[in-house]
Amino acid sequence: MDYEYIGYTADRQVVKGKIDASGEKDAEARLAASGYQILSLKAKEGPIITGMPSLFQKGAKQEEIVLFSRQLALLLESGVGIVQSLDLLKIQTTNKAFAGMLEAIISDLRAGNPLSATLEKHPKAFNKMFCKMIAVGEQTGQLENVLRNLAGYAEQSTAASRKIRQAMTYPIIVLVLAVAVGFLAVTFVLPPIMDMFKQLGGKLPLMTQILIAVVGFMGNYGVYVMLALLAGCLLLYMYIRTPNGALIKDRFLLRMPVMGRLNLINTLARICRSITILFRSGLPLPEILKLTAESSGNIVISNALMNVEQDIIKGEGLASAMGRHPEFLPLMVEMTRVGEETGNLDNTLTIVADSFEIEAADKLTTVLGMIEPAMTIIIGLAVGFLALSIFVPIYSSMSLIGG
Repeated sequence: MDYEYIGYTADRQVVKGKIDASGEKDAEARLAASGYQILSLKAKEGPIITGMPSLFQKGAKQEEIVLFSRQLALLLESGVGIVQSLDLLKIQTTNKAFAGMLEAIISDLRAGNPLSATLEKHPKAFNKMFCKMIAVGEQTGQLENVLRNLAGYAEQSTAASRKIRQAMTYPIIVLVLAVAVGFLAVTFVLPPIMDMFKQLGGKLPLMTQILIAVVGFMGNYGVYVMLALLAGCLLLYMYIRTPNGALIKDRFLLRMPVMGRLNLINTLARICRSITILFRSGLPLPEILKLTAESSGNIVISNALMNVEQDIIKGEGLASAMGRHPEFLPLMVEMTRVGEETGNLDNTLTIVADSFEIEAADKLTTVLGMIEPAMTIIIGLAVGFLALSIFVPIYSSMSLIGG
């Protein structure tokens, strides 16, 4: 059986390879006889996913990229070589897809390719801005500082999204459970009760008649309703994957009531931080805007940034070019103008990002404070409607039986 190993020699050089052995103990003994201290030893797995479509290939989570950047910076500052550092990071990662990426990156580095070029081959983990920053770090000899700045940027840019996901978990679970319970009640629990009402006769309340109609409809067409909903969701998903659909979706996210402002300021905060970190790296402003547009996460904002880039190439100032696009809020435009005039653009945009993130946190708290009582009221009204629709005719039927 083939075993893959990673170890180091007496002079602390990292080595890796594979060895044919009858078992794990035999492999360890043979490697020890060769003078290797073993860091990792595992049976070689077959190419289970080789050739699978890209749809099934996974990348790395943002948290893993943050940890990777910080640890790589620390290892490089400690004097460990880039290849050895990546070998050590590959050993400790639990994400097999990310470990495979690191293995490919290490192979490219050993072939003489620069780190930035090898990272560009793995866009599922490293976006264009990340790769460009790494290239700048390689050229200036500041790779460790660039990696640390990238880690800090990634943490700040994803903090708001993480808070939103965590805060929305409970309301979404409650909503899904309420819909599921309501569907089961209308489809399976209520039909026998409704049949009893029909057999007892008498005039039923309007609420009960409505409930009987709903139950009857769901009993006859419930499966078709569910299939239609699933088909509609699938078609909607396919449409928003098209360029026009994605544009409409992103425009709606920025204009929707209450949440639109929250989405906008979160996006603008990420843009400000992107421009700041790229500006501090010494990149020209048009290239900064191009990279920021590619990583903005919203097509409407991306198109506006590309238009601003073209205006800057024509000789216009950044603030005046931004001012023609309503997507860029007045605070961002005015602070950009101040930064241009004082030569302190990175610091002024950092202030804008901090301001937007504070506003986003306040708005998120307000929105969540509105969602929970609204859901409680809606669920309470639904339960009250069901209770009145069922118990009122039951009391009426009992009086008929008693009479």
